Amino acid sequence: MAQQSDGLHPTLMGLSWMIGRWQGTGKASYPGTEDFEFGQQVDFSHNGENYLHYLSQIFERGDDGRAIRPLSMETGFWRPQPDGSLEVVMCHPSGYAEVWYGRITGPKVELATDAVVRTASAEEYSAGQRLYGNVEGDLLWTFDKAAAGQPLQSHMWARLRRV
Repeated sequence: MAQQSDGLHPTLMGLSWMIGRWQGTGKASYPGTEDFEFGQQVDFSHNGENYLHYLSQIFERGDDGRAIRPLSMETGFWRPQPDGSLEVVMCHPSGYAEVWYGRITGPKVELATDAVVRTASAEEYSAGQRLYGNVEGDLLWTFDKAAAGQPLQSHMWARLRRV
């Protein structure tokens, strides 16, 4: 496919609102773990090809709001398809790799895992669902997961602002 003059591949148009750096705060809760609040930075970038590179970094925040300790990160590629569907591959330093499938509907992206694989040392995690949306110009997202013998349920959510 031909590229547009700004270098954005035509299949990325439905995700163009996500491109850039986002920062904000969120919360996490799950049975068997202590609830916590976190800071987050998410980057969506492109190189002219038909995918976005995704990098999310979550960190513990000090009283002043600054990052004081990394908590987790994930990286991967978002591959929109011409029919409006979306394929995402992600990996995590804690020993997981995931394949997600979903749909792009205007300023909303819904994803569900198709496959989760993990290393022998990674904790048990079997399925996830995510929702990303552009709400009042901010990036809001949620992550539901099934892990440690628990059924699929709410785990993390955040509100991020473009920086």
